Amino acid sequence: MEDMSLPTLFEQARKIHLMATETGAHQDLVKKGCEALGKCDDMISKLGLFSSNETKDDISTTNLKYLLVPFYLAELTEKLAQDDRIQILKTSQTKLKEFISFCEAMELVPQEELEASSQGASNSFADRRALKIARFRRQRAAEAKLTEIKEQKERRGRSTKAASLSTPVEVGEEEVLDDDGEEEREAWLTAVSLAICKAFDLLEMLKKEEEMLSAIKEKQLKEGEKEFSQAILDDRTKKAEAWHRDAAVNAQYTKPAPPITCATFAQDVIEGRAKVSQAHEHKHQPMIFGPQSLIGGSLTNERERMAAQVFQPSYRMPTMSIEEAGLKEMEMMNKWQERNTKMFEEANSAWYKDSPKLGPSEDDEDDDAAQEKARAWDDWKDDNPRGAGNKKLTPCG
Repeated sequence: MEDMSLPTLFEQARKIHLMATETGAHQDLVKKGCEALGKCDDMISKLGLFSSNETKDDISTTNLKYLLVPFYLAELTEKLAQDDRIQILKTSQTKLKEFISFCEAMELVPQEELEASSQGASNSFADRRALKIARFRRQRAAEAKLTEIKEQKERRGRSTKAASLSTPVEVGEEEVLDDDGEEEREAWLTAVSLAICKAFDLLEMLKKEEEMLSAIKEKQLKEGEKEFSQAILDDRTKKAEAWHRDAAVNAQYTKPAPPITCATFAQDVIEGRAKVSQAHEHKHQPMIFGPQSLIGGSLTNERERMAAQVFQPSYRMPTMSIEEAGLKEMEMMNKWQERNTKMFEEANSAWYKDSPKLGPSEDDEDDDAAQEKARAWDDWKDDNPRGAGNKKLTPCG
C-alpha cells in the first residue's frame, strides 16, 4: 500500500467501500479500506489537488473522483465495531462535515440544503419533511442518471468492439472519444451529488445516535457514581480513624527527629540509603574514578595512586559540599561583623573624639617662634632679590 499510486489506491479503496455498503464486509476488510482512504486523503493534501479558490468547473475530470474520499472514509468509519462507539460517531461526523463544506466551496451543494443547514433546528416539521422529500427525489434522479450513463457506456463498448472486428476506423470515431470524456465528467459530478444527499442523511442519523448514547452513558454514570462515591467516603473515613488512633498511641513513645540540614544526607534518606534517626555530618568525599580493584583496596604506593586516577573527569571535583561552603561563609561573615563592630566602638570612644588641649604658654611660644622665622625670611628676601643669582647665565647680563 505504501508504494501504490493515488489512482490505484483510490480504486482499491472504492471497491472495498462498494463491497462494504452493498453486501457487507468483515471488520479486517473495513479497517483496510479505512487505511487506504486515509492514505488517499494524505496524498491529496500533499499533492494539493484542490484549492478553496476553485469551483467545480476548474477541477479536471481525472481529479473529480477524489472529492469522494472524505465521504467514503466517513461511511467506512461508521461501520467499524469498537467499544467506544461515541468516538467512532464523532470521527465519522467530522469527515462528513469536511466533505459537505468542501462541496459547498465547490458550489455543488443545492441552495435549499444550505438554507436548511443555516436555519438549524428552527425548521418546522413540514419544512423538514419537504426537505427530505426533495433530497430523496434528487437521490433517485442521480441514481437513475448513473445507471443510464453506465448502460450507454456498455452499449458503446459493445458497438465499438463489433465495429473494430468488422470494419476499419470510421469517420465518427474521434467524436465518440470526445463524448467519453464529457460522459465521464458528468458521471463523477452525478456521483458527488448522490454522495451529498447520502451525507446529509447519514449526518442526521449519526447525530441522533450520538445523542442517545450520550444520554445512556450519562444516566449510567449518575447511577454508578452514587455507589462509588459512598464507598470511597467510607474507605477514607476508616483510614483516617485508624491513622489518628495509631498516632495517639505512638505519640508518647516517639520523639521528633532533628531537622535535616544536609542536602546529601536528605537525598540518602529519600533513596533509602540512610535513616532519619542516624547521625550525620556535613562531609563530602570527592569521587575517584578508576579500576575497581585498586579503588576498593588501600592505595599503598605512588604507582597504585596514579593508576586509580586513570579516567578522571575533565572537570575539577568539589572538595567540600554546599553545606560546608555555607558554614565557612557564615563564619567569615561573623568575623567580619565582629571586626566592624569593634571598629565602630573604637571610633565612638572618648579618647578618639576628644582632641588634646594645649596650654596658653605653649601657644605663646609657638607664636613668637613663627614671628621670628617670618622676619628672618623677609630680611633674606630683601638681601637677595628675585633672580639675582642668575645674571651671569643670561646673554645680556
